[in-house]
Amino acid sequence: MSHRLRLPAFIIAAAISSACAGDSPTQSTEQVTTPPVVTPTPNTDAITVLSPNAPQAAMVGVPFRYDASRAGSVFSDPRKTGLTYAVQFGGTNNGLNAVGCEIGGVPSAAGVQTVTVVARDTTGRTASQQFTIVVFSSDLTTPTLPVSALAYSDARVPLPRHFTQTAGGGGGSAVGADNTPAGNAITDAGATLGRVLFYDRRLSQNDRVSCSSCHQQAFAFSDTARLSRGFQGGSTGRHSMGLTNARFYAGGRFFWDERAASLEAQVLQPIQDATEMGLTLEQLQTKLSLTPYYSDLFQAAFGSRDITTDRVAQALAQFVRSLTSTNSKFDRAFGPNGVPNFEATLTAQELQGQQLYNGRAGCARCHGTNAHISDAVHNTGLDATISDVGAGNGRFKAPSLRNVEVRAPYMNDGRFRTLEQVVDFYDRGVQNNPGLDQRLRGNNGQPLRLSLSLAERDALVAFMKTFTDRTFLSDTRFASPFAR
Repeated sequence: MSHRLRLPAFIIAAAISSACAGDSPTQSTEQVTTPPVVTPTPNTDAITVLSPNAPQAAMVGVPFRYDASRAGSVFSDPRKTGLTYAVQFGGTNNGLNAVGCEIGGVPSAAGVQTVTVVARDTTGRTASQQFTIVVFSSDLTTPTLPVSALAYSDARVPLPRHFTQTAGGGGGSAVGADNTPAGNAITDAGATLGRVLFYDRRLSQNDRVSCSSCHQQAFAFSDTARLSRGFQGGSTGRHSMGLTNARFYAGGRFFWDERAASLEAQVLQPIQDATEMGLTLEQLQTKLSLTPYYSDLFQAAFGSRDITTDRVAQALAQFVRSLTSTNSKFDRAFGPNGVPNFEATLTAQELQGQQLYNGRAGCARCHGTNAHISDAVHNTGLDATISDVGAGNGRFKAPSLRNVEVRAPYMNDGRFRTLEQVVDFYDRGVQNNPGLDQRLRGNNGQPLRLSLSLAERDALVAFMKTFTDRTFLSDTRFASPFAR
């Protein structure tokens, strides 16, 4: 691994001076005349940091050596008395030790090590400077990308007509719910960078997890575990939400409780979360800056090699918005003109399920358009007593129902293991609580009971399985670029 930093070093200047022991005034019984006010002159004898240490890269199990004084070039010594040095490690030293300013050893674990080097002259004057040593895991690989960028932009991968036009049958257009900001449209280079970031374990504190650890392509970018595991083995607070068709949600807010105002804001939060990935944004920027292949990727995506957290957020958001599912059995019922022929495409059972979905079962009231997206946050009566307030009063956002067949378990807490259990719940299990959505109440004010027959419940499940897009679940554009 290269130790060469691709970004300009951080500019740090610090000066710490200490007064000599004889400088304090002594008490006197004689009358003292108040001296005139004199503007102090700068102390040019203070030690200063002239050329700070840049972040350094190391690798688990590989011997590491570094002179934190850089042959005396880090600090000034105006009095020419000769400086002595000391090195302090933040937390554990992770297999590293220091003699004077010489740091050496064999790092034992991946992580970000904080180091403070202190210079002292013979009069006791000191100055200090802090930098980081990033220890990378030894099993990390470099992404393999095609010479020509894969297609992600709308220009190269246009949305089908049944996603863009209101007329023509089905559930209607989804573009009215597009949350793509004007300043961050999907580009091929931007989404490519986002794809690499999404799958790179370097975005976690100890190089053990990536965004894809909790959002796996084979499971519609969700997780088969009820609660996902973070970089140190801890469990997330809620089930991992599927990312299919995340681009289409008119409110534009993200997470089950909508605490992120945009997708650009959302993608940085798991990285910083103490359970999920455990990096600060400053550490994130440092790690990417020490990783050789990111310089070219940022250049291609943004026109310069500057690595910033804002650009990380933009690239990740572009990749997530590119995760659009448009080739399910349901989609194939639509002709080139956007007009569907469901009778020729769906089975009798699936057609019955479609009628229930759009009619008596009422699914389409909350999961609309041809992208099968949620319209807003809802309290769906999971419990009689609200234990998780979500976005307020037990309300939660729901992901698109695209590929719902493969992303069990279901609900924000992952309580249901099968689609059949989900349908059974909405049929006869909705609980009465004060925040229950009015669409789930009957005329008597009580939770709605659909009274579906077993055949009807099976038909609903069969129809929702027509939302499964096998092409999407194996598309190379969305797969990991890192060798396994």
